[in-house]
Amino acid sequence: MLHADRADHLRSDAVTVSAVLWDFGGVFTTSPFEAFNRYETEAGLPLDLIRTLNATNPHDNAWARLERSEIDVAGFAEVFEGEAAALGHRLDGRRVLACLSGDLRPAMVAALRTCIDRGLRVACITNNVLTGEGPSMATTPERAAAVDEVMALFEVVVESSKVGVRKPDLRIYEMACAHLGVEPAACVYLDDLGVNCKAAAALGMTAIKVVTPEQALADLGEAVGFELGEA
Repeated sequence: MLHADRADHLRSDAVTVSAVLWDFGGVFTTSPFEAFNRYETEAGLPLDLIRTLNATNPHDNAWARLERSEIDVAGFAEVFEGEAAALGHRLDGRRVLACLSGDLRPAMVAALRTCIDRGLRVACITNNVLTGEGPSMATTPERAAAVDEVMALFEVVVESSKVGVRKPDLRIYEMACAHLGVEPAACVYLDDLGVNCKAAAALGMTAIKVVTPEQALADLGEAVGFELGEA
């Protein structure tokens, strides 16, 4: 039995898994939340201010609009800085976006390869923006090249900035399933945000909230029925 404190959105009933769907940032890369906190500390801002802004009016705020490509980076910076100013704080919207580029987690990449080798279908569903180098929003060509190797492993990559729909909108999960030709009930989904896991679970997926790579690999191994190694 999976521990509720590690994977509180996992389904408890047994399913036959044919596909694993993955978020990217905070799953295959180090968490942007850590980078947000570092910037907040450097800038003398309240800890978790950026997450607070992202969670306020989450469907129509600057972040949501950027991830759906309704505004560009310049527009985001203006609106996001305005949202911060409304709470009495000054920040640099472009500097915040730079926090999105994290370091790859080799153990998660190895797990992806193992899933493929064991015959599972794989897709990536990512909320991202049209900035940086490629789907991962990498800040350097070198980092982008490393990420491109991972992205090439997926059969399907669904990017919010290209399809105009972002998690937790159920439609973006349905798009991935349709492209793979699988039913949601046959999918495992991994994400570092609980709200996105809840949406996946609502469709019938087995959802794993990624807290640490070690925990995620243990929970994924239990869901798919084979070992995935350790981080």
